[in-house]
Parts: sequence; structure tokens; C-alpha cells
Amino acid sequence: QVQLVESGGGLVQTGGSLRLSCAASGRTFSTYSMGWFRQASEKEREFVAVINWSGGPTYYADSVKGRFTISRDNAKNTVWLQMNNLKPEDTAVYYCAADQGGVIRGEYSTYAPQYDYWGQGTQVTVSS
Repeated sequence: QVQLVESGGGLVQTGGSLRLSCAASGRTFSTYSMGWFRQASEKEREFVAVINWSGGPTYYADSVKGRFTISRDNAKNTVWLQMNNLKPEDTAVYYCAADQGGVIRGEYSTYAPQYDYWGQGTQVTVSS
């Protein structure tokens, strides 16, 4: 069992930055691909970014590419999402998630149902 706790959300103006953190419990963090997803009010949850278990390959949604950066430190059981040049359309609840099957499949996933563990979410609000 893995518990994920996000932090770092808040209110920021357009063009500002935030850094989200996700702290994971358990001793197998280094075997999980870690993803960030977001859900805006009255919209479906959508993929934002993913990093594979070793901290190597990453992948981003087109809407955040060039503005967001995902990173992890397996020694600290933590994954981050650095968000720069924020826009009002980035307003959402942001969730981190762990995919324990990625290391078996040999690839990360952008598909939410393949993720096994989810945090409670942190609100990001970007004012115009």
C-alpha cells in the first residue's frame, strides 16, 4: 500500500509559478511511475505529466509542455511538479498518482485507470 500526499497548491496570478510536491510512503517508491493529473470544475480528469520509475523519461500533455517540469527523488520518496507561466486554464485540483505496473510493462502511462494509488489532491487557482 502506498499513501500519497500532495502539497504546494494555492492562488497565483497569471504568469506566476508554483511547485507542487507529492510525498509517498512505502519502500517501493522507486518501482512506480509517477504521474500528475488535474481536474477542473465540471470537467474530466486529465493527464498532465509522468516520470518513469528511475527518474529518466518524462512526458507532458501538450497544454503544459514547455511550462511544467516533473521530477523525482527516489531517496526522498518525493515527486515534484514545477509549474511556470501559469494560465487561468491551469486552474484545477492537481493529483499525483502512482503506477506500480509501469516497471513491469516497461513503459509509463498517461491513462488514469492504470494508476493504482492517488493522493487527495491540491487546489491550484490562477487568477487573470
